[in-house]
Amino acid sequence: MRIAKDTVVSIDYTLTDKDGAVIDSSKGQAPLAYLHGAGNIIPGLEDALEGKQTGDQVKVTVPPEKAYGPRNESLTQVVPRKSFDSAHEIKPGMRFRAEGEHGAHTLTVTTVDKDHVTVDANHPLAGKTLNFEVAVVEVRAATHTELTHGHVHGPHGHDH
Repeated sequence: MRIAKDTVVSIDYTLTDKDGAVIDSSKGQAPLAYLHGAGNIIPGLEDALEGKQTGDQVKVTVPPEKAYGPRNESLTQVVPRKSFDSAHEIKPGMRFRAEGEHGAHTLTVTTVDKDHVTVDANHPLAGKTLNFEVAVVEVRAATHTELTHGHVHGPHGHDH
């Protein structure tokens, strides 16, 4: 079976940056399973996998526009340190969820001084070109429940 809309695809993958440093990998874990055509993975990778089948190997470079988008500097903000719970030490790299007028966002602390904390709401991979090496492990038809819910259930997906 070939990868097409409404198929469940299981892949092994390694994601690297422009310098070849590994950002993420399924190595040593179960394959990543996703519902093709449901927006479960970045568009550039989904496009590259379209039409492939079990056993195929794919190498693809995905530009920011087909991944997590360009960086948006307006999503970086300096906040008074007193806005944070003083019981916790705040360090660069910490991530947390915050509610905003457009819903919940994940924020990453980028700098901290005695009076201010700079946070960034961009996805950590925004603005980056991503390199994927992918092995297609399995392709199958999605179940009615998976199509209704918009994601994979069962092995390598989740159960309700």
